[in-house]
Amino acid sequence: MIFLLATHNQKKRAELERILAPLGVQVLTAEQAGVELTDVEETGETFRENAILKAESGCRESGLPCVADDSGLEVDALNGAPGVYSARYAGEHGNDDKNIEKLLHALRDVPQGARTARFVCTACCAFPDGTQLLTRGECSGSIAFKRSGNGGFGYDPVFVPDEAGGRSMATLTDDEKDAISHRRRALEKLARVLQEKGICDS
Repeated sequence: MIFLLATHNQKKRAELERILAPLGVQVLTAEQAGVELTDVEETGETFRENAILKAESGCRESGLPCVADDSGLEVDALNGAPGVYSARYAGEHGNDDKNIEKLLHALRDVPQGARTARFVCTACCAFPDGTQLLTRGECSGSIAFKRSGNGGFGYDPVFVPDEAGGRSMATLTDDEKDAISHRRRALEKLARVLQEKGICDS
């Protein structure tokens, strides 16, 4: 079975391929499938809504089952912000440094025990017959007072996962990060649902 991945991110494709390959699923980017996808405007108010928008659009335009995800950071002391606006929190899409600066400033008076947060990912698989499968993965942790590490991207330098022994996400190896990542957890759940529904090989 061939699934389209609604992203240009090769790292996402590689991760999804590692999880779904044992199920007999081939994952293709739009370029590999020879289709041109519309750059979907993420107008949803939740990760779930944005994941559905992207997966449905990719499925409709390609005619293939399509997997998409939407993810971001939720900080409890900020009532869940930056949330779906994580990538453009400081007003400029994808400016990691400015996003981190704004986050640290917003939390400047918040003590250690109240800086809890989580990375969240919702994955959606949309099929040509209108069927949708949705899963969610989380990685819980807290926001540090300053940056640490040079790896990863986004908020990784200031996010300290509960399972990382006090290290920021940006100091973890790729394998360590993969093992606890919100995206990995959402995609593994999706793989299990595909198996349970008999869509993919068990």
